[in-house]
Amino acid sequence: MTLRTGARGSAEHTVSEADTAAEFGSGDLPVLGTPGLLALLEAATVDALAGALEPGRTSVGTRVQVDHLKASPVGATVTATAEVTYLDGRLVRFTVAAQDGAGRLLATGEITRVIVDRDRFLARL
Repeated sequence: MTLRTGARGSAEHTVSEADTAAEFGSGDLPVLGTPGLLALLEAATVDALAGALEPGRTSVGTRVQVDHLKASPVGATVTATAEVTYLDGRLVRFTVAAQDGAGRLLATGEITRVIVDRDRFLARL
């Protein structure tokens, strides 16, 4: 694995009706639901790992700690970023954040992922 602390990734998404709290069942408002925000933050962590994992390896999320600070309406563009801040063997910890198109901080937190052998992981299901 060639992963190092400081590696960064990002993901961008325009909020649609399918991404709202009302659609996810996590509320009844037509704003980006926390489950959709978490998926975008996770995508940024996966992007930070892109190209750094050996063939046959992937990562799985194991811990999420995020503060969802501001709402994002349908049509808003949200950009998530992730930076590797800690490595310990197969464990990778990221600092994550999300901003809207105006640069307002929407969320901040930490996500932990573990590097696994894809086939071995699936065989244990």
